[in-house]
Amino acid sequence: MRKTTLRLRFAAGCLLAVIAIAAAIGMGRDWMKNSTHDSFVYQGHGGTFKNTLAEIDTPDPSVVYHDGYYYMTFTHNGADVMVMKSRKLDFRGAQRQTVWIPPMDTAYSANVWAPEIQRIDGKWYIYFAADNGQNENHRMYVLQADSDDPMGAYTFKGQVTDETNKWAIDGLAMEHEGKLYFVWSGWEGDVNVQQNTYIAPMSDPLTISGPRVLLNEPTLDWEKAGGPPYINEGQAILKKDGRLFIVYSGAGSWTPYYALGMLALKPGADPLHADSWSKSDQPLLQMDEEAGVFGPGHNSFVCSQGGSEDCWIVYHATTGRSDGWGNRKARAQKIRWNEEGLPEFGSPLSLETAIPVPSGSGLAKAEYAKRAGSRIEFDFIESTLDGEAPLLIHYRQTSGDKRTIDLHVNGQQAADAIEVPATAANETGYLYVQIPLVPGLNTVSLPANFEGLDILAVEVPRYEAENAQTSGEAAVTPLPFTSGWGAVQLPGDAASALRFANIAVPRDGKYKLRFAVSNNGEQPASLKITLDGDKPQTVEAAPTGRNEYALAELEVDLQAGVHEIKIESANGRLFVDYLDVYGL
Repeated sequence: MRKTTLRLRFAAGCLLAVIAIAAAIGMGRDWMKNSTHDSFVYQGHGGTFKNTLAEIDTPDPSVVYHDGYYYMTFTHNGADVMVMKSRKLDFRGAQRQTVWIPPMDTAYSANVWAPEIQRIDGKWYIYFAADNGQNENHRMYVLQADSDDPMGAYTFKGQVTDETNKWAIDGLAMEHEGKLYFVWSGWEGDVNVQQNTYIAPMSDPLTISGPRVLLNEPTLDWEKAGGPPYINEGQAILKKDGRLFIVYSGAGSWTPYYALGMLALKPGADPLHADSWSKSDQPLLQMDEEAGVFGPGHNSFVCSQGGSEDCWIVYHATTGRSDGWGNRKARAQKIRWNEEGLPEFGSPLSLETAIPVPSGSGLAKAEYAKRAGSRIEFDFIESTLDGEAPLLIHYRQTSGDKRTIDLHVNGQQAADAIEVPATAANETGYLYVQIPLVPGLNTVSLPANFEGLDILAVEVPRYEAENAQTSGEAAVTPLPFTSGWGAVQLPGDAASALRFANIAVPRDGKYKLRFAVSNNGEQPASLKITLDGDKPQTVEAAPTGRNEYALAELEVDLQAGVHEIKIESANGRLFVDYLDVYGL
């Protein structure tokens, strides 16, 4: 890779800034945003995503967040255990690794269902159900990771069972007030009449140490939909402010009526007593025909790196009433809490809904980065294109003088003579630089041995058009040769628009907005760009070849905070691939 010297414009600012809400002052080539002063702490460039979380079927998703990465496992065709790793809750560009394949001709060789990945006392475990090819022989088993890498090798540790050794699926460990429990779905006898929710104490993550206790049976009308058999399964654990909840799936998993119910532990009560739990009469998440969501269920919960208050439910659902067990893909939405301290999931969101990402999404923090000699390496920088992208470096530099550093991408020097201005001890500085990326997962390397200089984090402030909100006839189209997995087609009519929401910038100053646009016409076309609801500005989109994208640029003044950018096609039919935000 050719060594280049980049001209770098910078700004150093405090993490504490203001959120942009209101009106413009002055129009023309630049405009500056005023805002009312609410507290704003910059936690990444933000943006939005859309369901589903992966393009492949991902039924029974189990998601955890640990040390800067999200990990997901799921029922992978019932044949093995796969784990995916991503910096974002969106797993489309994730690394995938099959971590365990069952041996042939055993009691657990077939129908590997609903693996649950958990970290308990500093070790990784995956609980799963399997049988010998006959459903009545399903039992629970557990794997333990050989290292602290959840993508590495696992060792089969055997069956997890109580003294009855009855049919069992969907088991997972539950920690509460220093004690460990196992929660699962099982049969009372040996006939497939109904599945109940059971709990038992554990002496360690591998061993049930007491009798099972029946916590819940499918007694409500919504739980019995599609049966018999009647269903309680897919139990997931949720905690908040000392409260403990078990969210479970009811109704036939093969039907559109599959939905989520909840058991709430009474404060201070013993979880091993059935009367310690109260049961919700109505489902907390169920199908929404208008949104095109059917059979939402078998969920897990995950909290983002931005803080424990930013917690999400991840569940699977289908897009067709008659999909049955096919087309089940993982989806996510944020949890809300009511005045009684109970979770509210709302209605399942359509595939067209742009959802603000979890706080800290895409932010690669130095505390979780790798050290390679005198350098710090940030991996899992995703790209689907061979080309340049903006990199935002968070740093603190207290030497009092400018420092000069270099930057490597994928082991090759990509920039030298990068000037790093000084900051105050309690301030964070922000450096924007262009870097080359290749398709796949990239690694960015920076020096880590300069006295007085701390690299805090890096991120790529790129916003994919397919994840933004469309209106009118604007449509997401899967396309090759694009960033992400597609682009948005903008017809030249006044009713169609593309809105990039939750655009966060860390400090006041000038920014360059760069829109990747394909214009198949013979003449230049115009884009109308509206920032935070103000008077539109116009930029030109030059003609391009088929599947070619050129940058249409606009320079603006922004205050630190969150913004929305709307794009419309003033004339011509255009494709928009992405928006890059680059600080000047």
